[in-house]
Amino acid sequence: MSKKYFGTDGIRGRVGEYPITPDFMLKLGWAAGMAFRKMGACKVLVGKDTRISGYMFESALEAGLTSAGADVMLLGPMPTPAIAYLTRTFQAQAGIVISASHNPHDDNGIKFFSGQGTKLPDDIELMIEELLDTPMTVVESSKIGKVSRINDASGRYIEFCKGSVPSGTSFSGLKIVVDCAHGATYKVAPSVFRELGAEVVVLSAQPNGLNINHNCGSTHTEALQAAVLAEQADLGIAFDGDGDRVLMVDHTGTVVDGDELLFIIARDLHGRGKLQGGVVGTLMSNLGLELALADLDIPFVRANVGDRYVISELLERNWVIGGENSGHIVCFDHTTTGDAIIAALQVLMALKARSEGLAQSRQALRKCPQVLINVRFGGGVNPLEHAKVKQASEHVTQAMAGRGRVLLRKSGTEPLVRVMVEGEDEAQVRGYAEELAKLVTEVSA
Repeated sequence: MSKKYFGTDGIRGRVGEYPITPDFMLKLGWAAGMAFRKMGACKVLVGKDTRISGYMFESALEAGLTSAGADVMLLGPMPTPAIAYLTRTFQAQAGIVISASHNPHDDNGIKFFSGQGTKLPDDIELMIEELLDTPMTVVESSKIGKVSRINDASGRYIEFCKGSVPSGTSFSGLKIVVDCAHGATYKVAPSVFRELGAEVVVLSAQPNGLNINHNCGSTHTEALQAAVLAEQADLGIAFDGDGDRVLMVDHTGTVVDGDELLFIIARDLHGRGKLQGGVVGTLMSNLGLELALADLDIPFVRANVGDRYVISELLERNWVIGGENSGHIVCFDHTTTGDAIIAALQVLMALKARSEGLAQSRQALRKCPQVLINVRFGGGVNPLEHAKVKQASEHVTQAMAGRGRVLLRKSGTEPLVRVMVEGEDEAQVRGYAEELAKLVTEVSA
């Protein structure tokens, strides 16, 4: 059954445009409260990132949840993975995150976590959607939910993050620059690394409600790259607005993406005999990651793009690590969802174990040239189903003989076909990509 409101990562859109409106959030809070109450006594944690509309939507959700008889515990600005963790530790029925992740301030959205700190099951999302289409009611006054605030939420999460590395670990002598994207990690991330002994230079940790992700963080690393060089730091760490994505910068100012970070963590776990199974990437993971893992005899599988699909694949295989090249990395041996601070700590531990710098450690993965061309198309015809496109795609795949690959996929948000080709020869890859893009354009006309 298709969903009307929930996408692959909750409900998201532009603030003030349906459904990202206060009246919808009121109804959503009520519907969620009613759905969770069917499972018994209901306690829901609500956290948010730093965008200005979070206050408005927090109030609306609070009113809706309490009108359905749910008790609400407010966390304030906290990273998304912190809300997943605290939902578990407070034994709540659910956690709600008000965030649009790496998007600008004029977007916002809602993500739910189950009581186990995982994505909400499809049947619960469908139940909430059904309730959204029914008239809103209010429980009798004696059963209206209560609201409280968790004042020590930051401290609890900081200790949890520090607990993901062995007791006694010290990063003394390490100088790092941390870019918090004026987002949800602005308090906790610098504290975690400082309390573990590192010298920390902090960037973009003055949120004003409007500057989240603006020319900073994991989507805009230029300021971090410059700061690492100016400070002569060992490395830089860039988070996104809600703290579930991380990229790094080595001492030369070069960006280290999610594929490379995933490799560094996986290689370390493998070397210590703690890698359970293999690694889950996505359709967009660089071929170089797959080849580098193969050299270590580490299994690798690709999931659809999106952390929901990575997590689903990990659960199905009982593996512990996966992620995306965007920097969304899941370490199931420590937590239940993508956590940027936890992932960054695992990278630092891996570097420490090998006595290597980030620039040296990433060299075992040689990224393949990857060319991506977006082709706009109109109408209802799917160019990917066209016989000529299928035939050409198969021809290119065969021509690269296992040392390259083709990925053609429709965008989930725009009328675009994304044509991606990667392989070991950049000129050849670009030629194939342009050839396929031209063909997709022709059959779409």
